[in-house]
Amino acid sequence: MAFAGTIAVGVLLPLVYLLIRAFDASPDMLSNVIFRMRNLRLLGNTLLLAGGVLALDILIALPLAYLSVRCRIRGRRLITLLGVLPLAMPGYIMAYALLGLGGYNGTFQAWFGWNFPRISGFEGSLIVLTICTFPYLYLNIRTALMGLDQSIEEASRSLGHDARATFFKVILPQLKPALFAGGLLVCLHVIGDFGTVSLMRFETFSYALYLQYLSAYDRIYAAWLALMLLALTTGALVLEYRLLKQAIFHRLGRGASRANTFLKLGPWAVPAYAFVIVLFLVSVLLPVSSIGFWFNEASLAAMAGNLFEAFLNSVKASAPAALLTTLMALPLAYIGVRYRTKLSNPLERVAYLGYATPPLAFALALVFFSLYVSSWLYQSLLLLVIAYSLHFLAEAIGPVRSALYQAPPQLEEAAQSMGYSSVKSFFKVTLPLLRGGMIAATSLVFLSAMKELSITFLLSPIGFDTLALRVWSYTGEAMFAEAAPFALTILLFSSLFVGFLFSKEWNKT
Repeated sequence: MAFAGTIAVGVLLPLVYLLIRAFDASPDMLSNVIFRMRNLRLLGNTLLLAGGVLALDILIALPLAYLSVRCRIRGRRLITLLGVLPLAMPGYIMAYALLGLGGYNGTFQAWFGWNFPRISGFEGSLIVLTICTFPYLYLNIRTALMGLDQSIEEASRSLGHDARATFFKVILPQLKPALFAGGLLVCLHVIGDFGTVSLMRFETFSYALYLQYLSAYDRIYAAWLALMLLALTTGALVLEYRLLKQAIFHRLGRGASRANTFLKLGPWAVPAYAFVIVLFLVSVLLPVSSIGFWFNEASLAAMAGNLFEAFLNSVKASAPAALLTTLMALPLAYIGVRYRTKLSNPLERVAYLGYATPPLAFALALVFFSLYVSSWLYQSLLLLVIAYSLHFLAEAIGPVRSALYQAPPQLEEAAQSMGYSSVKSFFKVTLPLLRGGMIAATSLVFLSAMKELSITFLLSPIGFDTLALRVWSYTGEAMFAEAAPFALTILLFSSLFVGFLFSKEWNKT
């Protein structure tokens, strides 16, 4: 319990210091900082982008999930793959691919002789973030659809409702939890995004925070921008909770076991296949082709040393962070499953606060904290590893907790009855049963840290270039060929996670 409390303090302390730093100003200065017209414009841009991405994600994810679960259509497994494949491409990689398509020297110009205008600003950010985030919504909706009782739909059709009326009156209301959960993930991702909006030059709170840090470095204004960013994510969390509060969607009984029935598409077959093909072209084929084109243009021999150094630096930070995060997740998950008290649940919830905090705001809080409390930590590899661990802690808790639920507590009780202490019985009996969950947690955090940009940008040591930083810096200078090897390496590593995820989804289809 003491170790879990220390972890919770580690998550909260930088954020508390950020709050103290923000109020370290006179009333006149505070009023000038908060009530700037620029803040209102940033708020409007951030909400507009989040709302636009969420709306487009619903238009993509909802029909895609319905096609893959409820409709009689060929290639259902390939549609499922299409629904998760964009997870392999971080936002800044997708932004790089989109920017590389246009311009006088872009992919379209080289292939078709067409000087396609380079898309940036709001439109570019909207396209990139929509492609990168719709899988979050798709997976939630698909899981919900697979768990719905089809007897309710059959009853609706027996009362004379056609497929369209049944969908809007029966199915869609039951998808509210999935829509809210997926929508929350989308909004948190968009609000906290830094890589995409910085490359697309669209001013949101994250981009403004980056510019403030880079130029004037007004710590008080930067702190307030970080708090405003945090307030937006908190608002999204509260809104999702209030929308689902006291709502009941579960069945009162288990229902009869029945085989799934699939709807015939009829005249909608052609539009359905066209929708899937266009989505594949936009979300997979075009960006991968753009990366491949610029990779062929790159001088790989000349950049091999830089590529290996960036890869090694990414591993140096990500591997220790993955191991540390799993070790930190173990006691939090254990007290949450085996020792439920009034204190254990809040301690576990604090871990999710670090994940819900926008990465740039979280990193800035650690910058302030390290400069004024532990200056020797500032721009050190140790601080970067700690930041990764605290931020991605929530990702590691899930797999470890799932493994704990499957480990019978009676085994520990039996070991203790034979004279083993509680600590020794845990290491002898329970820990071996958690190996699968711990490996999954370590792998997930490792891959997430490998492609993390915001925290790496603010906290990495001087001259410590990772794969993500190389892609971002080269793309910002329109050096697309130089960025291609680094982008392709990240894409291959991210594909490992998507392959692991899809291998489970494949068995369900």
